[in-house]
Amino acid sequence: MTPLSSQQQQLLFDYSFGLTSERETVEARKLLSSNPQAEELYRSFQSTLAPLDTVELEACPHELTERLFSRLKETLPADTSEERLHDLLAAEQSAPRRIRIPLWRNWTEVAAAAAAVVLFVSVLFPSVGYMRQRHWQTRCGAQFASIYSGYRNYMADHDMRMPSMPITAGSPWWKVGYQGAENHSNTRQVWLVVRQGYVQPDKFLCPGRRDEHPISFDGLSVRNFNDFPSPAYIQFSVRIACPTSNSRGMTQKMVLMADRNPLSEKLPSDHSTSLKLQLCEALLKANSINHNDRGQNVLLYDGSVEFTRHRYASISEDDIYILRDMSCDTQLSGCELPSCDADIFLAP
Repeated sequence: MTPLSSQQQQLLFDYSFGLTSERETVEARKLLSSNPQAEELYRSFQSTLAPLDTVELEACPHELTERLFSRLKETLPADTSEERLHDLLAAEQSAPRRIRIPLWRNWTEVAAAAAAVVLFVSVLFPSVGYMRQRHWQTRCGAQFASIYSGYRNYMADHDMRMPSMPITAGSPWWKVGYQGAENHSNTRQVWLVVRQGYVQPDKFLCPGRRDEHPISFDGLSVRNFNDFPSPAYIQFSVRIACPTSNSRGMTQKMVLMADRNPLSEKLPSDHSTSLKLQLCEALLKANSINHNDRGQNVLLYDGSVEFTRHRYASISEDDIYILRDMSCDTQLSGCELPSCDADIFLAP
């Protein structure tokens, strides 16, 4: 039997402490039901944590972990990068630990040791998990900044116009990866800045996303493609412009891009089929899975990046992942367009 990967072990560890998102919880339970090694590892976690079940813990406030993260960054040398911080945290989490449990002389020592363990678990583990998420958010935001810089350079060379492709009315915006002559996806305009060298292609891969098979552009020649090679190669969703809009620049306060739309996870991979996707309450409430359903980074036209736990940006309470006339039970065909500039719609 194939040994558990480090990602699977981390998933079981987070699941044992109740730190998994809804999607990760489903993955953990599926792994436990199909893998005896996973079940044995999970039982060992549960056995170790069993004494803590009798203790009531208070959640570690986000404000405290925010300050802890800031103080940690302040204590690092000036030349220490975010990448180095990630490497240090990853090394600490993956390093093997040998736990020795001595024989205590009396129950007073047992109680004192248990209290120390409770304090350690209740403060350190949530803080480390929170810092890890903040680190991914920061790296993702930095990639958005790099993409925005590429957009600005492209516009400087093209009469201050944003990258665009002629789209025929009724064209399917969801067929990402289609390499034919027709412009059948909303990402072909984005691929222009990659193909012409304004943005490196790996900048469109969210560092916070935890896929079973990581994606890489190594060995691929971008000039051989008319679009991203497949939907897996772009993990951000881009605004679909209103067809009647007269604005082609980036002077307005609008949303340009964000972490991948939850609808994109439901799109068919076969471009020869028709899209028949029915919206449900879960899809209307879900955040992007790029950051474990905790929220999404949003890139605005002015170059600013903000992380929001809601499906709208600070500039508007318009849901960025659906059109205004969409609701539960709406059937998508993949050709829908916004009716005005104020109706933000990021796809695929």
